[in-house]
Amino acid sequence: MSFLIVIPARYASTRYPGKPLVGLKGANGQERSLIERSWRAAMAVAGNPRVVVATDDDRIRDAATAFGAEVVMTSVDCANGTERCAQAHDVLGGGYDIVVNLQGDAPLTPSWFVEELVAALRADPTAGVATPVLRCDGATLRALQDDRRDGRVGGTTAVFATDHKALYFSKEVIPFTGRSYPKSDDTPVFHHVGVYAYRAGALAAYSSWAPGPLEQLEGLEQLRFLENRQPVLCVEVQARGRQFWELNNPTDVPRIESMLAAMNID
Repeated sequence: MSFLIVIPARYASTRYPGKPLVGLKGANGQERSLIERSWRAAMAVAGNPRVVVATDDDRIRDAATAFGAEVVMTSVDCANGTERCAQAHDVLGGGYDIVVNLQGDAPLTPSWFVEELVAALRADPTAGVATPVLRCDGATLRALQDDRRDGRVGGTTAVFATDHKALYFSKEVIPFTGRSYPKSDDTPVFHHVGVYAYRAGALAAYSSWAPGPLEQLEGLEQLRFLENRQPVLCVEVQARGRQFWELNNPTDVPRIESMLAAMNID
């Protein structure tokens, strides 16, 4: 089964305009743009996937082309990354069994997150979509809670059933625990990692559905699948000593740079 990795990127973000071109210094002090770091993460995935950057902005196209990425131009009317992935797949002529959406704000995504995601989707014919979840330790849970307390839109959390099919995703910290945890202890909260693997049919159906009230309230594209009763498989992945964080706000830049330094990533 062939698969395609699409990195959707738009310049006109309401929360953080120009985010894909923000520079992030690595362990050696060299600055690379967010979109380049996300592309490098995608290129490290095993299985020889085709990797493309999908954008509607000439500045992102020019920057991505300069560091060697293949670029697909998509419409400014794409409401989110999933719609942009669907359109990129169409522009490329379709034909891929699985399309992976590696969002352009997750440059710390380890390759095995994507590899395990694709493997899990291939193994479960009842799921049209799969996405990774990472169990929070006490320190990560506190960081999520701090973001919410201070009014920042931080990471997303997920809750799922015993068969690992998603019940809900939220920018609030769920489930409520009512207690604190030592920084290295496991917690019952799962951080949703912003990567998706779609079967081609599920991806095509997505664009035909209107955004529902939950998607609009939370601003989470994956809720459109749940609102249309399309199962989303949550795949628990292991950090293996890697730190993970997404770039959602300008305050995340120094946090991610410190992680790059700690993990010796140039």
